[in-house]
Amino acid sequence: MNERNSIEMRESAEKKTDKTDPQTDVSPVPEVEVADVINPSDRGYSRVSMVFMVIFSGLAIGSDGFNASIIGNLELIMGVIYPESLTTAVAARLSNAFMVGMIIGMLSFGYISDKLGRKTGAVLTTILLVLGIALSAGASGITENGMFWMLIIARGVAGVGAGGEYPVAGAGAAEATDEAPGMRKRRGFIFAMIGDLSASLGFAFGALVPLILLLCFHQQVRHYEAVWRISLAMGAIPPLSIFWFRYKMVMSSAYRKSSMKKQRIPYWLVLKKYWRPLIGVCGSWFIYNYISYPFGLFSSTIVGRVNPTSSLALTMAWGTLINCFYIPGAFIGGFLSDKIGRRRTMALGFGLQAMLGFILGGALGPIQTKLPLFIVLYGIFLTLGEIGPGATIVLTASESFPTAVRGHGVGLAAAWSKAGAAIGTQVFKPILASWGDDSVHGTQAVFLIGSGFAMLGSLLAWFVLQDSDTILDHGDQEWKDYLVAHGYGHIEWGAGGQDQGPSDAKVID
Repeated sequence: MNERNSIEMRESAEKKTDKTDPQTDVSPVPEVEVADVINPSDRGYSRVSMVFMVIFSGLAIGSDGFNASIIGNLELIMGVIYPESLTTAVAARLSNAFMVGMIIGMLSFGYISDKLGRKTGAVLTTILLVLGIALSAGASGITENGMFWMLIIARGVAGVGAGGEYPVAGAGAAEATDEAPGMRKRRGFIFAMIGDLSASLGFAFGALVPLILLLCFHQQVRHYEAVWRISLAMGAIPPLSIFWFRYKMVMSSAYRKSSMKKQRIPYWLVLKKYWRPLIGVCGSWFIYNYISYPFGLFSSTIVGRVNPTSSLALTMAWGTLINCFYIPGAFIGGFLSDKIGRRRTMALGFGLQAMLGFILGGALGPIQTKLPLFIVLYGIFLTLGEIGPGATIVLTASESFPTAVRGHGVGLAAAWSKAGAAIGTQVFKPILASWGDDSVHGTQAVFLIGSGFAMLGSLLAWFVLQDSDTILDHGDQEWKDYLVAHGYGHIEWGAGGQDQGPSDAKVID
């Protein structure tokens, strides 16, 4: 690029910028590169698309929460109709199959969303999720063991699709909220609705749907198989309802401007520059899911141990009520994250959750004699987890990395989170059963261990995590400058294509 052409192109861009209506919020063109200014009509279409991107990202993650959590109550139903086949080992595989699939999906779609685009990733995740759900609902076999193996494999396929949603939806929604200063200032609250409230509602419906179906069939054992199959099949409704939009979605300005779709990503430099936020978000998310998933999935199991005289429907109802306590934490945490910052909110929530958990574990004996008191304290324990890491962790991960590797970063951190969920789920039941018929000590143990991890999460958030710049373009420019300083001066940034709007591909020379 010669000097004369460079000057002419820069002057042309500046003239276009001067004529642009201020209401379009087009940022000034950085002098380090030549920016293609987006046409106002394209910008308006992009704005509408970005709003829907935020809404449907929340719906997608909520669907994942539903499909992940529903197995907890379904195992209670299956335990009645398949008492010999549903062993402890089979139940553990059934619970973890979805988690293992999610880990695979998070890692693979972190790469896909950065290199092939958010749209491609969104379409593929939806297809895999619906396929896995259909196979799960129709699982069959010559024997009951064969049916369970098909169900385990199908749940794994669905998990791959569900796991892919986190880097796709997380990165896409973060970039969508950066389109306008008004949305950017409320990104903490918006992301709490996307990444936490939607997932919490998914968890709540994952407990509520089997209960409603159970009551519709008048709790008759002969209809239990229909209950669990219909419950699984209903998980396909949300992803199918948004598939057309995701197929027609438009890419964000940040991705069109700052992706490395056409370039080899220097992963060593990524690790060298972003090792601290990577450790912070991976560790925090691991601890959060180590606590939240088993305590949410097995809430009905815990209530059943505390109050063994309850019927199956009543036990599931109490478990559903407990899962509803996730919901207020999203609103409180989202508000706080915009006011005091992501890091402080996360540390505060973790710390308060640890304190209450130690109280529950230490004084469980007298507390459990009053079941409503136990339910409320258990629910508040879950609420505090949502106020802290639940409301902030997806956003923190999305803001900690530049657009070029945002999907990679969110996907890797989310994979660590599901590893925490899988490990927590795997060890939860053995801990509960380790005291045999003594249900008090087993339940105390899980609360005390969970609280210890929550305290570790509070320390990690406070001392390791950092509040990132909320303007994503600043982080992108910092990454570009860092690459130039390390010898990567000839990089073609951005991604063109008719499905992505105006091309912002440019070369830094």
